[in-house]
Amino acid sequence: MKLASLKSGRDGALVVVSRDLTRSVSAGHIAPTLQHAMDHWHEAAPRLMRVYDLLNEGPVAGEKPFDPKDCASPLPRAYQWADGSAYVTHVELVRKARGAEMPPSFWTDPLIYQGGSDSFIGPRDPILAADEAWGIDFEAEIAVITDDVPMGTKANAAGKHIKLLMLVNDVSLRNLIPAELAKNFGFFQSKPASAFSPVAITPDELTEAWRDAKVHLPLVVTYNDADFGHPNAGVDMTFSFAQLIEHAAKTRALVAGSIVGSGTVSNKSGNVGSACLAEKRTLETIESGKPATPFMKFGDRIRIEMLDLDGKSLFGAIDQQVAKYE
Repeated sequence: MKLASLKSGRDGALVVVSRDLTRSVSAGHIAPTLQHAMDHWHEAAPRLMRVYDLLNEGPVAGEKPFDPKDCASPLPRAYQWADGSAYVTHVELVRKARGAEMPPSFWTDPLIYQGGSDSFIGPRDPILAADEAWGIDFEAEIAVITDDVPMGTKANAAGKHIKLLMLVNDVSLRNLIPAELAKNFGFFQSKPASAFSPVAITPDELTEAWRDAKVHLPLVVTYNDADFGHPNAGVDMTFSFAQLIEHAAKTRALVAGSIVGSGTVSNKSGNVGSACLAEKRTLETIESGKPATPFMKFGDRIRIEMLDLDGKSLFGAIDQQVAKYE
């Protein structure tokens, strides 16, 4: 099943989208918003699935062409945005470039920070920044949306709480990060609004690519119309989504509609490219002593997409340009 939120008010208007991402139909008679659907998932999901099946079989009353430009993020705002760093290879590279030691615990205890979730931006909305000197960067990731997850849920039970998946552009302002982390109080100014894919999909849409609570497909990153990277999201993912959920729920419950991110997708193999500028700059620093690739400038464009085994887009594409905030 594929779901999207058309821009409407603060929380969007829920639509069901055809598998080929060409048509949609309102789901307002079942759930006005995706958050409403998540709050009542047990009752709403079967009804939404019936609409999805009918939409894929042929024309339905009230259907309209689907245009990602009309979309907000599937959850335009959420009760929880917990972003992990499941690809420890990425963390290791970044720390190596700045001469920082890699604590052994990073391989056994997941890193997660609590991001701003009050206002996400749509998949085709501009990335607004007031100053290029902030070090504007994209981060291509995958995220899951959960139903209610009880406190203390273990990884072996966490998978059943994963109801939807999305792609993410977790925008980072790299030159603001060092000063913030030096305060030992986490990210804030250096993590502006994130963007998510036009549609959220149920795990069954991934067929055999969804196993062990990981997505075993390449994440295709195109920067200024050139191939930038295509790391496989199922390779070198140290912590599965089930393990990330266990970590997040250790001391608190996660409410329905909570989003848990994977962190920047990264592979050890050097021939698949990267999913963020920081990693590419890190590799350049390790190789030649300094980075050669600049951070994003106004007008730069980033596209993030995932294709199924037949080459068809699963989530639609995040496709954004950097624009100056006035």
